[in-house]
Amino acid sequence: MSTFIQQLPALIGVVIGALGSYLVMMRGEQIRFRREQAARWEERRLTVYADWARALKQSVTLTYRVASHLGNDPHPHPLSPQEAAPLMAEATVARDPSGEALLLLGSPEVVEKARAWVVTVMEMEEFLRAETRDPGAWQALLERQRACRDGYYTAVREDLALPPGHSARWQLPVTSTPTPPSTPTPTHGT
Repeated sequence: MSTFIQQLPALIGVVIGALGSYLVMMRGEQIRFRREQAARWEERRLTVYADWARALKQSVTLTYRVASHLGNDPHPHPLSPQEAAPLMAEATVARDPSGEALLLLGSPEVVEKARAWVVTVMEMEEFLRAETRDPGAWQALLERQRACRDGYYTAVREDLALPPGHSARWQLPVTSTPTPPSTPTPTHGT
């Protein structure tokens, strides 16, 4: 019995060491699991955010084309309101599932920015359904839509802790008509 008592502290030390190792290992596994789970949810949110933007952008592109047909926009591929009607209805229906997923997984800030963006797009669609021919009013709607889109992407980047991105304000090259050889070409300095 005395040998057992002499070895008892060593045995207790082994048990405590094994228990400590087990607890540390379990804690590490919990941390790893939570980190992986957060990464999976972040990936899902990114997918939902991108799907929503892609679905809404389809509607926006159609509005550009119809606006071009009405003389409000310089889009190179005009589309009559009659030809666009079924495509716009299809785009609206296609964005509904993306919107539901956004409501489910999106942060409140992103959802609010998405709402502002889609409301502006709906105003653009209404403007075109009325067959309004007012390039100035159309340009104001475009600027609002672009600002709402920018606000949406900014909120998405903040939610996902992404670095700031591009403003998406593309500077298109100015196409100029060739000047006749007899006229001097004006310089930009004047």
